[in-house]
Amino acid sequence: MTNNNRFSMIFADEFENNLYKLSKKYRNIKADIKPIIEQLLKGDILGDRFSGFGSDIYVYKVRVKNSNIQKGKSGGYRLIYLMESETSILLLTIYSKSQQEDITINQINAILDEFNS
Repeated sequence: MTNNNRFSMIFADEFENNLYKLSKKYRNIKADIKPIIEQLLKGDILGDRFSGFGSDIYVYKVRVKNSNIQKGKSGGYRLIYLMESETSILLLTIYSKSQQEDITINQINAILDEFNS
């Protein structure tokens, strides 16, 4: 079986921990994010790029619908990822918009620092 995906995907501990915690409250979270992950693995660039990281660091925020609540994407999840290279994606974190307003550049840098240590 051949892998047609252009990208490899790495999960930061922060992402895995948050996904686990969110899955306790929102049972459909894995099904909700699966299409996003599949699109990223195909090479699609999704979401809005964060500014403030410099021109050579590509961090994106994707809005994902939470099918457990009836609020659409605006009240859903935020999935934060880093394009590490032309072939590698690092999923940094995921959070529910109802539990956390926005993520700061400092918070993202802390996740990156922890991952790189």
